[in-house]
Parts: sequence; C-alpha cells; structure tokens
Amino acid sequence: MTAPHRIVFANEKGGTGKSTTAVHVAVALAYQGARVAALDLDTRQRTFYRYCENRAETQRRRDIELPGPVFDVCHGDTVEELEQEAARIGDGCDFLLFDTPGRDDPFARHVAASADTLVTPMNDSFVDFDLIGHVDAENFKVRKLSFYAELIWEARIKRSRAQIEQQRREMDWVVVRNRTGFTDARNQRRIDQALAELSKRVGFRVSQGLSERVIYRELFPSGLTLLDKGQLGELGTSHLVARQEVRSLVANLRLPMPAPGGDSAALATTRRQVELA
Repeated sequence: MTAPHRIVFANEKGGTGKSTTAVHVAVALAYQGARVAALDLDTRQRTFYRYCENRAETQRRRDIELPGPVFDVCHGDTVEELEQEAARIGDGCDFLLFDTPGRDDPFARHVAASADTLVTPMNDSFVDFDLIGHVDAENFKVRKLSFYAELIWEARIKRSRAQIEQQRREMDWVVVRNRTGFTDARNQRRIDQALAELSKRVGFRVSQGLSERVIYRELFPSGLTLLDKGQLGELGTSHLVARQEVRSLVANLRLPMPAPGGDSAALATTRRQVELA
C-alpha cells in the first residue's frame, strides 16, 4: 500500500496561524473525499488537537457527522516512536498531516525534512521573514539564508538523491502568506521582492493564505470551519470571501488527490477517533 502523502505545517515562530491553516486544509481534503490523518506534535499547546476535539464534541452534541481527520497528539519520546505513531494513525489514509510547535524542536525538524509538502505560514512582516532569510537594513535585499532555510535546503538535496533509489516524492515547499491585509503597501512590496528573490535561491513557492479575521478565532470552541456551510447559519460577505481563501489555498498546494470512488473512511467518525486514542 502506498504511504500517505505527508503535509507538514512548520514555522519556528508562533502566532502565524499555523494550526488554523492546518485544520482548514485537513477538513477541506476530507470534504473532497480524501482519507486524512493528523498528528499534533505540540504537546504543550495542542491547538490542532484541541480544535479537532471540539469538532468531535460538536458532532456528538448536534448528532451530526462532519468530514475531518483522524487525529491524535504525539506521545513518543524518540523519532522512532514518533514514526510508529505516524504509521499507526496514517494507516490506510491518503494524507498524513503534522502540526508542529512554534519553536525549534527535534520532532519538527524530523518531519519537516521528511515532508512531501512542507507548508510554512508566515505573517507579512520582516520579523517573520527572518525565519527564512536575513535582509539588508538599507535596501532590503536578502543577505543570506536563515538556519531554518538552510536546514530545509539540505533536506531537499538529500531527498533528491534518494528520490530515484527509494521512489520518494520530491519535496514541495510552500510559504503561505497569512494576514496580508494588515500590511501597508510599501512594506508589502518590499516583502514581495524579498520573497521572490529568496524563492529563486531556495526553491519554495509562495501562496496567499488566510487573512486576519475574527471568525477563525470564533470557530475554535465548536471545532467548525468555514467549509461547514450547513452548520454556520447565515454568513456575511466577508465570511464568504474567507471561505474562498481556504479553497484557493488548498488548490494552490497542488496536492495529489486520490481517485474518486474511495470508501466512506474519508469521514473520520468519532468512533474511529476513540479507537486510535
């Protein structure tokens, strides 16, 4: 059986909307009929895991079934134990998502290096840009790669060497720009130029992500997403625009969707979630 496509959401800085982005991508894939599993590696905050727990509780409370991932939080202490958990929860799935902590972490490094699709959300500021590249204070040109960018670059080189021998996919690195609406035009142009320059050097793609909207925070307690149309009531124009943002982001990730006609395992039921807990 083919191993699931690994999607890793990683950024060593917090506050970039990483977990919110990961949840919406997971749910979007499930709505498209994919079988999705997810492992939260942030054992402290557990934002992704808590979001999915809230979603499961809403299903029980409302007696409904919502598409979503089979999910768990990482319990292992070693990379080997992490991989065992990943194999267990990802068995039979099309996609395996990892949500990583917003800090330097050995597990985060491991899954980032082994990602098929690496998603790095960032806010539109040079504070966040510093994660992947350092710019000149005068002309805002990229001076050098950051440690994180070098780590991913080296991982991609190793991946390319092993691609033919081990039949592994080439890593696709996507930098997702969240919360762009709060950046002034001049600063945004500078970031545009710096990202364009760095993307040519490192080989990542850039995608528009999720804007800064209150609705994303309001949905957390229920575990609902903007894609759960039948459960959200009347939505304003801004919410409809936000839903389109999610759909556009998922399309821009260019993920290998399974052939239509898969079984009903695409809907992660509460029963299976309990079995895997």
